[in-house]
Amino acid sequence: MGTSSCVMAQGEGGGGGAAAPAQPTNPTAPTAPPTPFQPSTTSPPAPQTTPPPNNAPAPATQASPGAALPEVQIIQGRTKPKAKPTKQVHAPKKAPSAQPPEAPPAAAKHAEKAPQPVTPTAKPVAPVAAPGAISQQPLSATEFATSVSPPSDDVKMSPIGDEIPIGKVPSGVSTVSSSEVARTRSDYTADVLQAYVPGIILSDYQGNGFQTNVDYRGFNSSPVDGVPQGLAVYQNGVRINESFGDTVNYDFITPIAINSMTVMSGNPVFGLNAIGGSIAIDMKDGFKYQGFEADTRFGSYGRVQGSIQDGMRFGNWATYIAMDAIRDEGFRDQGTSDIRRLYADLGVKGDGSEFHLNFTGADNTVGVAAASPVELLDEGWSKVFTTPQSTTNEMEMVSLNGNVQATDTLQLSGVSYYRHFNQQHIDGNISNATPCAINPPGPSATGACLDNLDGTTILLQNTGGNLINVASDVGLGEIDRTSVNANSFGGSLQGVDKTPLFDHHNQFLLGGSIDHGEVSFSSSAQLGVIQPNFVVEGGGPFVGPFGQVCTVEADGSCTPTGGTDLSDIRPVSISTRNTYYGLYFLDTFDATDRLTLTAGGRFNVANIEIHDETGLAPDLNSNNTYYHFNPVAGGTYKLFDGVSLYGSFSEANRAPVAAELACADPNNPCLLPSFLTSDPPLKQVVSYTWEAGLKGSNTDVLSHQKTTWSFGFFHTLNTDDIINVASSIIGRSSFANAGDTLREGVEAQVNYWSGPLFAYANYNFVDATFRSNLTLPSPFNPFADEDGNIFVHPGDRLPGVPAHKFKAGFDYAWTPQWRLGADLVAASNQIFFGDESNQNAPLGGYAKVNLHTSYDVTDHIQIYGLIDNAFNAHYGVYGTFFDVDDANDATGSTFLDPRTVVPAAPITAYGGLKVKF
Repeated sequence: MGTSSCVMAQGEGGGGGAAAPAQPTNPTAPTAPPTPFQPSTTSPPAPQTTPPPNNAPAPATQASPGAALPEVQIIQGRTKPKAKPTKQVHAPKKAPSAQPPEAPPAAAKHAEKAPQPVTPTAKPVAPVAAPGAISQQPLSATEFATSVSPPSDDVKMSPIGDEIPIGKVPSGVSTVSSSEVARTRSDYTADVLQAYVPGIILSDYQGNGFQTNVDYRGFNSSPVDGVPQGLAVYQNGVRINESFGDTVNYDFITPIAINSMTVMSGNPVFGLNAIGGSIAIDMKDGFKYQGFEADTRFGSYGRVQGSIQDGMRFGNWATYIAMDAIRDEGFRDQGTSDIRRLYADLGVKGDGSEFHLNFTGADNTVGVAAASPVELLDEGWSKVFTTPQSTTNEMEMVSLNGNVQATDTLQLSGVSYYRHFNQQHIDGNISNATPCAINPPGPSATGACLDNLDGTTILLQNTGGNLINVASDVGLGEIDRTSVNANSFGGSLQGVDKTPLFDHHNQFLLGGSIDHGEVSFSSSAQLGVIQPNFVVEGGGPFVGPFGQVCTVEADGSCTPTGGTDLSDIRPVSISTRNTYYGLYFLDTFDATDRLTLTAGGRFNVANIEIHDETGLAPDLNSNNTYYHFNPVAGGTYKLFDGVSLYGSFSEANRAPVAAELACADPNNPCLLPSFLTSDPPLKQVVSYTWEAGLKGSNTDVLSHQKTTWSFGFFHTLNTDDIINVASSIIGRSSFANAGDTLREGVEAQVNYWSGPLFAYANYNFVDATFRSNLTLPSPFNPFADEDGNIFVHPGDRLPGVPAHKFKAGFDYAWTPQWRLGADLVAASNQIFFGDESNQNAPLGGYAKVNLHTSYDVTDHIQIYGLIDNAFNAHYGVYGTFFDVDDANDATGSTFLDPRTVVPAAPITAYGGLKVKF
């Protein structure tokens, strides 16, 4: 199945290249014929591998002398110029059985247009389909699309791998086209995934739309350290899970530069963290996109933003650049975000080869207001508890990828990269230290006492070794700072051979990868005073590594004993090195014209080293290595044209990351992403997944309609799953292996394209449960026992995972100029984090509706409007518990309810102007 296309007469809207003489058409027809969709073939003809020089005549398709010129096919919903309404004349339609000829490569955007003679020269066709990375026809950016184009029906089976038809993939898979990305007009990449992928729903631990968590079938991909990462994420074949915690910063990727996205389950070829699945993001380049676009937008809560993208082709060379800048003050206090993102690509094509050098950069600061007590939110939906809270992320990544058609049947591909990531996090909290009188009184009459988890009480000292002096009548706060500086590099090499096996089509993929990361991490705590508005005013002393051990007297004073002890909130400085190796293979064999079998596997090796840089915690030094081979086997059976049955079994693994390995001791919890202490090693997580279902696609060329659908069942059992467990020290937690967990359910989706109409709907049910008996610390849970523990039993639901998710939406062109669309997202309730025993009432479900519309003032100028959460639904997207007693003591408040919730954004509205040429 190839990329969706529309059929146009010769000479119409050719993207700036030289045009052949046009077929007679009526230029005054009010609209173009609706877009017909060409069905996929298993082995489509390969494109011409050597493009013409710049400004050269377009090559002719196969034709007899004097014959009428065939129609030219271009992709991605290319629109004809809008015409003034007169009498309607229909353009001739292509016979449905005819194989469309390949369109010539588009010329440079600024190339001179001139009629060229047509020479009936046959075009050479390679015996094998072209490499998946070699783009076919470019998107037109010179005018506004009048329809939403579907994604390709072929998907990559490895991060840099060759493609097979989606009907031959033996597991669940969802794809998103650039056209579908554009219709959402979202600035958040994760939002786009939520709309179109049945198993995805977003949660928000930090209270900022640019830092949301992607939950797929109960597995997380998150920018937050401390969240178990269950998805492998790739950009242009490069693994973008960060080195320190395997986190994923979706805010680094500007949606306007996305060409396609594929979410796939049950394929261990994607390496570590693919226990829940993988997300592969393919970016635009100058061969895929040609034209210029500028966009400006203004709206609620001080939103101001602008973006541009530009793609050009010069013969064998092509360039693409996209950048955006966003300023949003946020609906909550201290919620301002400043986003700056850039993506650029330089590409070149040769005889059977293609190479791309690209750069991704971002400099983002986001206000992360996090969860607030429910009683505070009752006073105002924008209320924030303890600030300042902000995260500054900077990233630069350079990658080089390419492929070469080595022989008629062998394609070689590779990618290499370097990535730098720097994060600075500031978090204002209530301090666990409290003012206490020093007995006997000395130069410091009132000190700061801290109860360590080992049972000792200490008087905090500053970094110079002197006792910290505080006022006796203030609530102590704490500003915790963390710094992460990471450098990573690596690459992959792969070969794909399509030599027939027993005279049947066969595709064999063999490859290997290496990813290496080096991280410097540091943290500190600065004491401050909590103001009446819950803002922590800094300026106090920084806490040192040691404190003076003291005895607490009956009157609450503390008498030093003369000894010292390490503080639970001491500064930390560590370095980590992690190296991941992978060797994989995958074979897809057409046993019959209906039955396709798939088998393969990947061997993963993960080595993680941790070194204490302070010299105070030698037990933190560790070197852990994990190995695992993950097999996959499955098949598809074509029941009849357009409908396939699929089924598969696969394994995948996730190695504990440095942050988890260094925070595995409950007696030495971590302020995430912060304090790291010595620990026992954790076991790696291994998942076992069974899937089965049906998927189908129906294309009616004559009526210009296309429908895709799927229905499937999945069952994933995790052994030795790693979870984050709470600590009695505010803001701290530790990690533990939690036995087995199970995620099983069903999902369904349907997508429909018909000329001016695009509509979609999808549903997911997941039963995400613990399968082992556990005793977990949860000191602020109102149902915890006197030791602060809760008791988990098999069948208890995992926190933060809605069982039911439903998404639907449509776009319709009411006139050639005016489009209107809507999107619905609905999710059922979810368990609070810290309530793994399921004893409290869950966080309620929700439904929200987004609206968007646009009007083309001219062929090159468009105005548009957006309304998010149009009915102003108030709901929470994350819930946990906090220490009511400490909060009341420190702030003078009278909180009674220990629940805290991150509130979703209320109704917001935006308007914008877009220009294309």
